[in-house]
Amino acid sequence: MDIKERIPHYSKLMRFDRPIGTYLVLWPTLWALWLAAGGVPPLGTLLIFVLGVVLMRAAGCVINDYADRDIDGHVERTRARPLATGEVSAKEALYLFAGMCGLSFLLVLLTNQLTVLLSFVAVALAACYPFMKRFTHFPQVVLGAAFAWSVPMAFAAVTGALPAELWLIYIAVVIWTMAYDTFYAMVDREDDLKIGVKSTAIYFGREDRLITGILQLSVVFILVIIGSRFQLGFIYFVSVAVAAALFVYQQRLIKNRQREKCFQAFLNNNYVGMAVFIGIALHYLLG
Repeated sequence: MDIKERIPHYSKLMRFDRPIGTYLVLWPTLWALWLAAGGVPPLGTLLIFVLGVVLMRAAGCVINDYADRDIDGHVERTRARPLATGEVSAKEALYLFAGMCGLSFLLVLLTNQLTVLLSFVAVALAACYPFMKRFTHFPQVVLGAAFAWSVPMAFAAVTGALPAELWLIYIAVVIWTMAYDTFYAMVDREDDLKIGVKSTAIYFGREDRLITGILQLSVVFILVIIGSRFQLGFIYFVSVAVAAALFVYQQRLIKNRQREKCFQAFLNNNYVGMAVFIGIALHYLLG
């Protein structure tokens, strides 16, 4: 099979056919860029971060499938992944991961020293997350830390500093990720129990709805504090109310813990990120 015939398999491995993960990393990145700049960030910086999100999310998917190559075939949702089916080799996956990280690093070099230093943490988090499910029931925390790391990087790129307020955004994103990735893990809970993979969905057990609800409530509370700290106006708080309503809807979706409904609840978080970004952007546009 020549390289042209392999491209669709590489694309599938990098999840270019399923961009939800890219969106879930991109929205908080845009929150941070707009808040750091007090409005529209420099175009060059915006392009660097959008491309960086696409590349690093792809890299994260590749290393995730590399780590899970021996177990994905035993899980209903993942058995058709290219590494599980043999359409892509483990060596090819490692080359792809290195290539995506390398391209991302070239982009970061166009920023400043602080952002470059922070990028090493981003790669470390992306590389270690897929292996956490073998050692802890809280891999979702590590995923949240990885997804949220674009926040300090965005502030570093725009302002050259790491103001204390950015960590409120970081914590909100980590908690939000824990909640929606628990929904994602609920889809695989039965399979994960059989093969011995750990997750918050398994650890929370029958308290999953209660705990994810508390996590979502915490996110709303922190978003309100962020609005106060950054002196955001009425439009922003309306967007937070929309996010809260979407969280309520997600809780209704997972009520009976049906796989398809849990996956719908996970996907719905794209609109949460979008709503908050619209509120931030409109505040600076109309303010």
